Amino acid sequence: MLVQMMTGLVVCVAVLAVASAYGVLHKRRSGRMRVRGRDDGKRLRAAELGGELGERATLVQFSSAFCAPCRATRRVLGEVALMVPGVTHVEIDAEAHLDLVRELEILKTPTVLVLDADGRVVRRATGQPRKADVIAALGEAV
Repeated sequence: MLVQMMTGLVVCVAVLAVASAYGVLHKRRSGRMRVRGRDDGKRLRAAELGGELGERATLVQFSSAFCAPCRATRRVLGEVALMVPGVTHVEIDAEAHLDLVRELEILKTPTVLVLDADGRVVRRATGQPRKADVIAALGEAV
């Protein structure tokens, strides 16, 4: 009986440790702007975005209807677009543009793409990005 209780306790502790490690890793990676090799050279045009490209850069946000972090991301990207001249924010409903979502391998919302003036993807973030990270990513696009 005691051996079974100890085994159960060890299993519970192990599960909690693994779940905690995953949570910490997920939180650290979520919202970080990073370059991904498969985006390299991919260009988006105004027709695909449903809005005009920015003169200097474009912040493209893929959202869904029931995504709570999407609202906060919309606010952050809107503020940055107003702050930085020549930058436009375009929000795309992921559910209504499934072909584009598949092509760009958008796996969750919000996903933010930073495009340069020619529409090339230079940065990508999954999850809610921090304003400072978005501004820093724009430095590469501009």
